[in-house]
Amino acid sequence: MTDAEIRIEQVETILVDLPTIRPHQLAMTTMKGQTLMIVRIRTSDGIVGVGEGTTIGGLAYGAESPEGMKLAIDAYFTPVLLRSDPTRVAATMGAIGRVAQGNHFAKCAVETALLDALGKRTGLAMSELLGGRQHDRLPVAWTLASGDTARDIAEAEEMLARRRHNIFKLKIGKGDPRANIAHVAAIKTALGDRASVRVDINQAWSEATASAMLPLLKAAGVDLVEQPIALHNVSGLARLSRETSLPIMADEALHGPARAFDIAQRAAASVFAVKIMQSGGLFAAGKVAAIAEASGIGLYGGTMLEGGVATVASAHLFSTFATLEWGTELFGPLLLTEELLEEPLVYSDFSLAVPTRPGLGVNLDEEKLGRFRRDRAERSVHVLPRLKIGS
Repeated sequence: MTDAEIRIEQVETILVDLPTIRPHQLAMTTMKGQTLMIVRIRTSDGIVGVGEGTTIGGLAYGAESPEGMKLAIDAYFTPVLLRSDPTRVAATMGAIGRVAQGNHFAKCAVETALLDALGKRTGLAMSELLGGRQHDRLPVAWTLASGDTARDIAEAEEMLARRRHNIFKLKIGKGDPRANIAHVAAIKTALGDRASVRVDINQAWSEATASAMLPLLKAAGVDLVEQPIALHNVSGLARLSRETSLPIMADEALHGPARAFDIAQRAAASVFAVKIMQSGGLFAAGKVAAIAEASGIGLYGGTMLEGGVATVASAHLFSTFATLEWGTELFGPLLLTEELLEEPLVYSDFSLAVPTRPGLGVNLDEEKLGRFRRDRAERSVHVLPRLKIGS
């Protein structure tokens, strides 16, 4: 079968609800579980591409939810996919973009599935389709989120002893800022130079509070401050960046290349948290990274606390970056009690190994998928009707 004859025959979307190992506290919500939206695209040559859409805390974090992603794909993307050439990923995503504005997370999931299928068809790992791998392993941070200083120190010491993580982030947007900084300072004092300690405010502070707290964070030994103020206040972020030598990272403020260019042009951050879903897909996230590199802005591989599929997709893209100065945060699968991949990702030596097999290089565990899918009786499957001979 030639590429011109290959067509998409089936699009399936599945909601999967998984428990987490512990509550994960952010400024806007506390997660006690994670929902993954899995999309599978089957083509006429028998290949199945897999993608994932995941957000943090449903709609509490941003404008999309797993349920909304599923609806967008079922109702709007699928008719386009069923008449598109799956071997032309960019053209197919362009066609989807013409019928659906926004919906970055859903678009990322579909683009991932198309690239997974293309990699399997060509025998190439996704990283090669995205420009060429430069790193086989990626440093991975871990979030300390119990809120108890002694417990967080013990957890960090365990991670160091197991050589799983030596970069730690704390969410400190909720509660009294000074008390939270004292908590962070105690952890940094205990860990010393053996680990990097960073904080994420999740937009919770006012500009005035951030201005007052940044010197205290620097004195506490914090290496990086993530999104201290509201995402729309880019001017305020720029003012804070001018005030301090402490690196400030843009996260929620980054919604694709255009926003990345604006932040870079206004010198509003010294680090970008690149996220494939928030950017609108792997290609768009690559452009965000290119803007950062051209502007002298450091790169950090961000996460939406995804499961294995989207984590691997991110890892493939991040492995193509020449320099990943601030490492990554691809620990999402480690926060889940259940593994959805046949073979778990390999975390060791403070890093994640990037798979080398074609496409994503991973396979779903069908038994686990069946057990945890939200809708076990009905399945959302869209099939291209087969034409009768002579029609």
